[in-house]
Amino acid sequence: MTYVIGTAGHVDHGKSTLVEALTGIDPDRLAEEKAREMTIDLGFAWMTLPSGETVGIVDVPGHRDFIENMLAGVGGIDLALFVVAADEGVMPQTREHLAILDLLGVPGGVVALTKSDLVDDPEWLELVSLDVAEVLSGTVLEDAPIIPVSARTGAGLDRLVAALDEMLAGRPPRPDRGRPRLPVDRVFSISGFGTVVTGTLIDGSLSVGDEVEILPRGLRARVRGLQSHKQAVEIARPGSRVAINLAGVDKDELRRGDVVAAPGSLRGTTLVDVQFRHLPDVGRPLRHNAEVKFFSGAAETLAYVRLLGERELPPGAEGWLQLRLMEPVALDRGDRFILRYPSPPQTIGGGRVLDPHPPHRWRRFKPEVLARMEMLARGTPDELLLHVLEGQLALPEDQAATAAGLDASALSEAIRALQECGDLLVLPGGWLMASSRWAHLADEIGRELAAYHETHPLQPGMPREQLRSYLGAGARLFNRLLDLAVEAGWLVDEGTVVRLPDHEVRFSREEQAAINRLWEKIEASPTAPPSVKEAAAIVGEEVLQALFTRGELIPVSGEVFFDPQTYARLVEQVEEFIRQHGSITVAQARDLFGTSRRYVLALLEHLDTAGVTKRVGDARVLRHPSA
Repeated sequence: MTYVIGTAGHVDHGKSTLVEALTGIDPDRLAEEKAREMTIDLGFAWMTLPSGETVGIVDVPGHRDFIENMLAGVGGIDLALFVVAADEGVMPQTREHLAILDLLGVPGGVVALTKSDLVDDPEWLELVSLDVAEVLSGTVLEDAPIIPVSARTGAGLDRLVAALDEMLAGRPPRPDRGRPRLPVDRVFSISGFGTVVTGTLIDGSLSVGDEVEILPRGLRARVRGLQSHKQAVEIARPGSRVAINLAGVDKDELRRGDVVAAPGSLRGTTLVDVQFRHLPDVGRPLRHNAEVKFFSGAAETLAYVRLLGERELPPGAEGWLQLRLMEPVALDRGDRFILRYPSPPQTIGGGRVLDPHPPHRWRRFKPEVLARMEMLARGTPDELLLHVLEGQLALPEDQAATAAGLDASALSEAIRALQECGDLLVLPGGWLMASSRWAHLADEIGRELAAYHETHPLQPGMPREQLRSYLGAGARLFNRLLDLAVEAGWLVDEGTVVRLPDHEVRFSREEQAAINRLWEKIEASPTAPPSVKEAAAIVGEEVLQALFTRGELIPVSGEVFFDPQTYARLVEQVEEFIRQHGSITVAQARDLFGTSRRYVLALLEHLDTAGVTKRVGDARVLRHPSA
């Protein structure tokens, strides 16, 4: 199993010094950080716990000017190493970092009371511990152990490491949902290797050689190499700190906040429905159309708030928002986010993504919209699954489970419940489809085919590939849907085309009169009928193609056709002549049919293509003489 620990706490409370004391690695990598003795950007280190588990550590800046850099590092952590200096106690960024950890739902942590060697008074240390415990009350760190430590003397470090090990020992591994994604928190290049990105891998594993997509811009690349804690690995597991060497993209094309993901598993969005918790000490209500900064994973962008169901949201309240992002961000249902005012900068709250791709902008006070948000936030497994499926044509079971945030047991329960009430279709191959979507699809295809038949009345039906393209379905899914539609009786599959059951080609009175004139010319000279061009001039190209499609005329080349009876007789004559004489030449066929070389040559070449004859020198012989 692999875990990531993230530091948090006020500036100059000793986060980086503590990380270096624990790991032997200085996480401050920038020259400016060393000169100012202050963490500015994310730093990274790792250590092996007593249990043998190797954990990554993300060290974040504590200064208020760099809170936004801090947000890029704490999104994917399994445990917080919350740092409070024993000589100063709780400070402004202590509270802000704690609020961020709470809003992100970080699953617990350990508090390190650093610089304890600077405190001579045991009572002061106890007072600071009590103050910290009070601040943690009601947050995700409420039950966190508080351990005095000194990075300078080493006092308490063993206890701290043991507490971290114990906290992680009972933690289940990150789930592997088969949809790997890595929010990029650092981009750089290495001479001889090329582009490298780093981040915490979630939702799936990555292997060397995998094709990946960099979102939200949709760039494609290949995993050339993987490292975790500076060790080359063939496979990176969910929850691990990973460096990915990417082939096919340049460093300048990437930036912090991009997401490396399996192709097609995720997409960018600029409109997102969320559940939001407004922090109680913000000082003013959140208003509709407020400009905010949106942070999720390692991404950030300006956004505008669409407040749903409320005219304003007071501090300490929860509510529904639709956020309009100024730049696309790759998000998934359940992702955590933070909102901050840009000026003056202030963290105001956060929450989780309910729908990363709502169909449109909602009317703010519509009851159905508020009920939908409520269901997404607190829905049962079957409600969540149905919501996901109603927004899709159909999904394989594993993709539907991931999109709805359901495990295997909950998915089975949801499928059973939805089938019992008739809301779900399970297609062959494990595809799931909402019954309402199926009914809508029947109407949609019916209208599309009816429109096609009206526009092309002389065509036997719509080409299969045209219908598949219209539906936007893959070949396997399309074939399954087509089989169901045929079985239901609202569509007829003719092989290369599909049609409505009541559709048939009907010629108008004028078209039929033109067809009769053409037949008069054909009957006058069956072995030398009009050319394709001449016939099209008589009946029109579309009518002529309909006659070919219906088998009422047999085209043998781009310029020559015969009526079916004449065609059958000519083929029979060719086969009989060859059986008697061993072969037939163009001249012999011309004399046999009593027609011109143009018609004979077209027929013989057609029979070669059809596999009836084959050419040997200047003659034709039967391809299968025994026939």
